[in-house]
Amino acid sequence: MVEVSLRQIRNDLGWRLRRYRAERARARSKATFIGITGSSGKSTATSLLGHILAAQGTVHTQVLANTLKALVRTLYKRMKRAGKVDYVVFEAGAFEPGSIRGMAEMLKPDVAVVTMVRLEHVTQFRTIEAVAQEKRALVDALSPGGLAILNADDPHVLGMASSARGRIATFGQSEAADYRVTDVQAAYPDLLGFSLRWRGGTIDIRTPFPGEHFWLPAAAAIVTALELGVPPEQVAARLASFEPLPNRCMVQTVDGGPQFLVDTAKAPWHSIDITMDMMRKASAARKRIVLGQISDYVGSSRKYATAYGIARDIADEVIYTGDNAHRSRASQADRDSGRLLELRTPKEVSDHIKETAVPGELILLKSSSNLHLERVALAWTHDVRCWIPACGKKESCQGCGLYEVPFEEHKSFLAKRRLERRRRRFGWLLGGVSLTRRS
Repeated sequence: MVEVSLRQIRNDLGWRLRRYRAERARARSKATFIGITGSSGKSTATSLLGHILAAQGTVHTQVLANTLKALVRTLYKRMKRAGKVDYVVFEAGAFEPGSIRGMAEMLKPDVAVVTMVRLEHVTQFRTIEAVAQEKRALVDALSPGGLAILNADDPHVLGMASSARGRIATFGQSEAADYRVTDVQAAYPDLLGFSLRWRGGTIDIRTPFPGEHFWLPAAAAIVTALELGVPPEQVAARLASFEPLPNRCMVQTVDGGPQFLVDTAKAPWHSIDITMDMMRKASAARKRIVLGQISDYVGSSRKYATAYGIARDIADEVIYTGDNAHRSRASQADRDSGRLLELRTPKEVSDHIKETAVPGELILLKSSSNLHLERVALAWTHDVRCWIPACGKKESCQGCGLYEVPFEEHKSFLAKRRLERRRRRFGWLLGGVSLTRRS
């Protein structure tokens, strides 16, 4: 009991010290700090903006790891290693009431970007108004000379302008937006393009994204870059070299095999129809949709039945997998004909697709991250041997990097890898010391 208490005291003191050092690092830094939040699109907007700004100076981009602990680590540790930094682009995620406020107060953003507000983390927030209030904390933390970049199409986001103490720039398809997005088009394999009109003129945007819904995070990043003084021609050039984030409608094409749209990072109910619409507009000789876990909604399992109805109208074959694979409410005729398949594990899905794949067909993998359905696509280019249905890890298989190691061997594999690194380090130390006496 005493040992546990002492450990807790050490942990608390360590956390306070790290926070103190992070606050000092923020106060001393001359970088431009940019915070990006929103119910969807924030990760893509953050990574794209960081990529664009890298042509202007040194950038530290913190994406996906979007908590206060990640921000503290960025400020007190990673920025120190990086030396002089011109821009810090940080993704701020809301997972419970008060989670963004703590980050915003430490980040003290010079620029706050809000993409959209939807009902997310339902058990924590309950209402969309509560989500909007949480996101607003980032805008509230702006300094009087700061800049808020707000989505003009979302009334919950636009309403944040009333509390912004700095300058405001809006973007969206609304005619009232400062930066107006028009002519949005994407029908895979034709990638997303749109026009952006503002006081400085009009630019035609070409992106590497496969779906029309990516106009929003792309516009958020582009508008922020333009407001920070990046020339339009440089924005366009950086877009051409940007690689989208893994597992967020990531395109994977297999030579002589299928094409995958891998969307396995998250699957809130509000985004399901958006992803399905991307598949509907895509051109392919054959389409298949694999649906795993839908997250973040309150209600009965009818959501899976609704999703099946949408998918059935788009795809030649729909595969349901995971613990909710039985909730499609598909007709017996669909089951008998093979229009719907219920395959409980990702390994079963992978085996089925390997056996039945047609060259050039388009396969959507859609699920929240717990099933790690990205393994189905990875299995075409790697020897995937980790097929546990749910491993409990939050990071992607690409981030984990152990998908070629059976899950039950992960611990021993990591232990051996740590030991090998220590041996190499010890060997280097020995190599730097003379073991013989000089006469």
